[in-house]
Amino acid sequence: MSGNFFRRILLAGIVIAAVALYATRSMWTSGATTAQTPPRPQAVSVEVAKAEKKPVPLDVDSIGAVTPISSVALKSRVETTIVGVHFEDGARVKAGDLLFTLDSRQIDAQIAQAEGNLARSQSQLVAAERDVRRFNELIGKGATTQVNVDNAKTAADTATATIQADQAILDNLKVQKSYTKITAPITGRISAATVKVGNFVRPADTSPLATINQMAPVYVTFAIPQRVLSDLRDAMKDGQSSVTATIPGNGKSETGKIAMVENTVDATTGMVTVRGIMANDNELLWPGILVNTTLTVRTENAVIVPSVGVQRSQTGNFVFVIRDGKAQVQPVTIGRTFRGFSVIDSGLEGGEDIVVDGQLLLSNGTPAAPRSRKAGA
Repeated sequence: MSGNFFRRILLAGIVIAAVALYATRSMWTSGATTAQTPPRPQAVSVEVAKAEKKPVPLDVDSIGAVTPISSVALKSRVETTIVGVHFEDGARVKAGDLLFTLDSRQIDAQIAQAEGNLARSQSQLVAAERDVRRFNELIGKGATTQVNVDNAKTAADTATATIQADQAILDNLKVQKSYTKITAPITGRISAATVKVGNFVRPADTSPLATINQMAPVYVTFAIPQRVLSDLRDAMKDGQSSVTATIPGNGKSETGKIAMVENTVDATTGMVTVRGIMANDNELLWPGILVNTTLTVRTENAVIVPSVGVQRSQTGNFVFVIRDGKAQVQPVTIGRTFRGFSVIDSGLEGGEDIVVDGQLLLSNGTPAAPRSRKAGA
């Protein structure tokens, strides 16, 4: 029985040795196979967009304020009472429209008095001229003296001067009466009347009766950096520049041209004030509101890429370009940004496939599987 036991142990040892030898051989065989056929790297899926060459405007964004070209504060030029208001508060008025009527009875009485004085002076002149003619006839006959002739001429000259003074007084009173009818000097939109019928007004009053603001056209005033000033002045000579004012939160906008550039630069901020003029026929822009302004200095052809595709390193900006199924590092020079795009000054010619998503998994020469950019991205 001990012999059978030893035979079993010997058989078990042979089996274990065979299994170990087989396992060792498999490991060496597997290692050799792996060394001979290394696995191929898997292509990285990336999102790409085309580098486009197209006209790109040179824009400068700023915050502007709408101001009226003309603003007139209406005030009384005579001391009297308001007897009529002929407009609705906030209404649109045209130049020449009657706005206020003031009490003119006192001035009418003064005009009647001045007309009476003028008529009296004219009668006195007629009498004086008649005396001059009579004394001239008598002195020729020796029936009067030269003193009487001279006195008659003096009386005629005095009557003539009196007529001129009376006429001047009458003209002045007529001008004063014209002030009792206040008309709109410009076309625009009028404010609420600060006084109504029955109120006594004077030229010394500090508050205007109402204010008219010209609504079309209007000014939009904003500031730009001084570095843009030279380009803007050149563009204005060629008529290329324009300005767009957009109401925040509304999206509606009005486009116009540059009216003027301030003749000095603010030394503390390095900004220069620019004024654009807008037609504003539909009164979209209201005096006093703040707007987002976009100054278009000029339009030039340039290569643009989505700004999300531009990477930065210690050596400068670069993008990943897909060529022959591989990502390649392409150094680029960025001139400026425009509405989510970067304007390329050098490094790209246009038409290249630029990686805009998935750059973190890439290095120079990494296989890449491009996919189109999602719409609206």
